[in-house]
Amino acid sequence: MARDGDVKTPEATSENTPDLDKLNANIAKIEALSARLVAALAQKKPIPQSLQGPGKELFLKAAAAYMAEMMNNPARIIEHQVGYWGKTLKHYVEAQRRLAQGDLTPPPDETPKDRRFANPLWESNPFFNFLKQQYLMNSEALQTVVSDLELLDGQDRKRVDYFTKQLINMMAPTNFLATNPEVLQHAVETDGESLVKGLENLVRDLEDHHGEMIVNLANKDAFKLGENIATTKGAVVFRNRMFELIQYAPTTEQVHKIPLLLFPPWINKFYILDLREQNSLIKWIVDQGYTVFVVSWVNPNEGYADVGMDEYVEEGFLTAIEQVKEITSEPKINVIGYCIAGTTLSLTLALMKQRKDTSVKSATFFTTLTDFSDQGEFGVFLDDDFVDGIEAEAKRTGLMKSLYMNRTFSYLRSNDLIYQPAIRSYMMGEAPPAFDLLYWNGDATNLPGKMAVEYLRGLTQRDEFATVGFPICGTTVHLSGVTVPLCAIGCETDHIAAWKSSYNGIRQMGSKNKSFILSESGHIAGIVNPPSKQKYGHYTNPDMTLSAEEWKAGAEFHKGSWWPTWEAWLKPKSGKMVVARVPGDSGREILAPAPGTYVKMTATP
Repeated sequence: MARDGDVKTPEATSENTPDLDKLNANIAKIEALSARLVAALAQKKPIPQSLQGPGKELFLKAAAAYMAEMMNNPARIIEHQVGYWGKTLKHYVEAQRRLAQGDLTPPPDETPKDRRFANPLWESNPFFNFLKQQYLMNSEALQTVVSDLELLDGQDRKRVDYFTKQLINMMAPTNFLATNPEVLQHAVETDGESLVKGLENLVRDLEDHHGEMIVNLANKDAFKLGENIATTKGAVVFRNRMFELIQYAPTTEQVHKIPLLLFPPWINKFYILDLREQNSLIKWIVDQGYTVFVVSWVNPNEGYADVGMDEYVEEGFLTAIEQVKEITSEPKINVIGYCIAGTTLSLTLALMKQRKDTSVKSATFFTTLTDFSDQGEFGVFLDDDFVDGIEAEAKRTGLMKSLYMNRTFSYLRSNDLIYQPAIRSYMMGEAPPAFDLLYWNGDATNLPGKMAVEYLRGLTQRDEFATVGFPICGTTVHLSGVTVPLCAIGCETDHIAAWKSSYNGIRQMGSKNKSFILSESGHIAGIVNPPSKQKYGHYTNPDMTLSAEEWKAGAEFHKGSWWPTWEAWLKPKSGKMVVARVPGDSGREILAPAPGTYVKMTATP
């Protein structure tokens, strides 16, 4: 009789005997897929070394700092090593002792919980538990060494720490077939069919992305723009080379007199704010009785090499504002800017202040950075080694291609956006889910190279807008030039636009009427948070003389979405109620139904 914890060997039965015919058929499929794999990999275009990782100078600095630590403080290094060796050796001896006694239960496991190792076999199987414990011990040892490199300055230490974690994440035993018990178990249960399906998924992704290994996070066939995603009714009422202007159809008999114009980021497509009716911010605002316009940016190709920040302001923001005023016959409008569009909207407002243009009555900023003195997690990609590479690529092609931006954002959450999806798709053979948010995430856009370099150099690296002033459209503008009434929304766990940095930028704006709302969750989920879900709450505090930490400490927490709180702020700034406007009633030609044509443009490989 087996003791508790012993591995029980099942008797051979027809139920667990491999189906050899099925197994051989799957092997034949693998041979055919291998030929497609080779053909797909042959499409891969070379990527400049400078865009594949940090410059070698960073690693040389880290090595020099470690050697200096060894010379100056050998006791600390020895303490690290002895501690690591002691844990490792103790674990090995205990595991060996149990095996020698015929005890197939793992030794005590004091490693921290990690959702990558959720499968019970990581705890119960002695082999896989040994791998897990050793991996986590190794990870801890590496991170401790890096965090104690006192001779590295703050930015270099942050970068070494980040890229060390990337290497640690990449080498997790869950990422490899031979050391992932869940994958092996599933392969046996399916007679290898899961691995065949995984290879099919891998080949498909390589073919879709011209040889680049980019995991398709969502089922691309599950959604069609205008049919089951981006479905809010409206029409394109203006188009130039930079954007299409969409006016949405009213759902109320009356609307506020002052229209609302929303500028989404051109790093991604606007329909993040119009995924489905249940979570569409655009539809919700329309339902509250507003005339809503949205800018749908063009997905640029090599012909946009001449487009910089000036063109986005003049041909984009200022043109869209004038068009909305003309269509509605209103002298003033309210505006919203999201992420990079919020940053550029603030530049535009400061420029309008200089030009004595009073077209904007109020402004709202979603997850917007204007003070880049603290670059947050994204800062590890903003040193010269990467930006020099982007600048060289921009001069060569005229673009910052979507591949580089998407990959950068993915590595900020590599376990969630790279490795776990790859395991499910390539090793478990699962089909990508029909998930609207992930579909949008994979619908990539290019950036004009000139604009990208100007943004990275002047705003993020040199922080000119918050310090000496940023050059735009023949003049120089500063944060203090943003004087319209404003409301900003930050997100508590935002890893792209850290809320404290966003708050600090808003504080420096010249407006005497400003509010800040802090939503729970991150860059996307914190914004796309409909009231019907009652999922994430938000914080408010009217005292913006406080530091970010003091503001949060004294803030009032509210359950549920920030949308109604913001709308209560916007409502008194939106004028009296008038008869609802319908796209085309101003005499404007309807160019296309929403969501328009620009949103359907795909990024060039």
